[in-house]
Amino acid sequence: MRENFMHVNNPGDSSLAVVPEDDAPNKMIVEHLDFFYGANQALFDISLNIPLHQVMALIGPSGCGKSTFLRTLNRLNETIPATRMKGRVLLDGRDIYQDFDDPAQVRTQVGMVFQKSNPFPKSIFDNVAYGLRVNGIKDKDLIAQVVEESLVRAALWDEVKDKLDHSAMALSGGQQQRLCIARALAIRPEVILMDEPASALDPLSTTKIEDLIGVLKQNYTIVIVTHNMQQAARVSDRTAFFFEGRLIEEGLTREIFTRPKKKKTEDYITGRFG
Repeated sequence: MRENFMHVNNPGDSSLAVVPEDDAPNKMIVEHLDFFYGANQALFDISLNIPLHQVMALIGPSGCGKSTFLRTLNRLNETIPATRMKGRVLLDGRDIYQDFDDPAQVRTQVGMVFQKSNPFPKSIFDNVAYGLRVNGIKDKDLIAQVVEESLVRAALWDEVKDKLDHSAMALSGGQQQRLCIARALAIRPEVILMDEPASALDPLSTTKIEDLIGVLKQNYTIVIVTHNMQQAARVSDRTAFFFEGRLIEEGLTREIFTRPKKKKTEDYITGRFG
């Protein structure tokens, strides 16, 4: 386990602005992915490159396969009975379905933040420390250090530093979601998956989550599912448009939103359907 965090900049720091490159190295590569729920096929021949230290937004109407695809990136669909997949998902060149014996190892490197905040009925401190303890870390000083650093990275430390022993359930919805992000960060992932992380939050909390994503991408690769077109345009470097289980178009966000190549993409972005 890596023991040192890089310097954390403040959310909203304009000096962090980075122009995405079309030739950035890839952190994950998906090749010819098919996915099935029983006899029903949900994803069809998906191939997609996910660049290092960029934010990839997955957009599309409800039921188009965005969340299913997201869960294939850390083998979370394996928890659902009678599912199967074909194709390859590579993380730093390693097939996460063939080269990792334990799905938990994949999920340590590819963390997940869900649509609904799901803090454990434990203290704030114990929520963030949970993954460390599950992974056998017993050094109290190290745990305390990582908890603090993770809360700082999640832009929550200043709000909770004096009540770490209080129940996480007493936090507001936005604070709970940032706590879940801190919990994901504590196990030192390299990729963070976010399934509509701000859909249930008020505008102020949504802004904090979006600012946080902008900071986190300096050190992490992020894939976010969102139904909010404005949010996708604000936070992502690249956007992938899904429709009926198929990847219709992918590219730099500014080009997808201003010069889409496919008519179906243009129709969706301009609100003609979905």
